[in-house]
Amino acid sequence: MPSQTVTVGSRVGLHARPAALIAEAVGKAGVPVTLATPGGNAVDAGSPLMIMTLGAKQGTEVVVSSDDPAVLEQIAGLVAQDLDAE
Repeated sequence: MPSQTVTVGSRVGLHARPAALIAEAVGKAGVPVTLATPGGNAVDAGSPLMIMTLGAKQGTEVVVSSDDPAVLEQIAGLVAQDLDAE
């Protein structure tokens, strides 16, 4: 499965709000996407609770994987954004 490593941009990491926004985008995309910290187990990016189990803080590298290149780019972009910014 193709993957891309990105740095978490949200200033408080992948907590409830960013995780929910990422999971919502994955659900709308309709294709499997996983997130993992390097060397860690991959989790379903369609589940906000699973995303939060990564414990990824701002600046943490996260590996985004999906067989759909457009979805891969979209989700990687979300992870890299500060989703807490107003």
